[in-house]
Amino acid sequence: MKKLLSIFIMLSTFIFSSWASAETAVIVNAANTNEVNQSMVKRMFLGKMKKYPSGSSVIPINLPAGDVQRDGFDDAVLGKSPKQMKSYWSKLVFTGKGNPPQEVASIADMLQLISTNPDAIGYLPADQVADGMTVLFTF
Repeated sequence: MKKLLSIFIMLSTFIFSSWASAETAVIVNAANTNEVNQSMVKRMFLGKMKKYPSGSSVIPINLPAGDVQRDGFDDAVLGKSPKQMKSYWSKLVFTGKGNPPQEVASIADMLQLISTNPDAIGYLPADQVADGMTVLFTF
């Protein structure tokens, strides 16, 4: 029994450490040549920056609420918890001052939108970045 418990603990530790060290990449379509930094991405996803430096419209794309990548993005890039983000957007929508980023159901949907729209910006696991995409930064 002790041996089984030890194996379970080691396996759980390995799985958690693998998950915890996975990088997330913030991406755009390769046709998007705008220089964008992390501060700008934060403003884009908070609805405070609606245009790229080139003048084209920003289309921020979120993974679904509760997704591990989204929670990590909210925390690392936006500096807010998922609960704070929900409250933030509820206020803006209620007052008519903004709408939250478009939400997709999966990483596959994120890949599809980014690959077909040069104005879209999103994030996904770094190991899933496809050809035709530019990584702005990872975290």
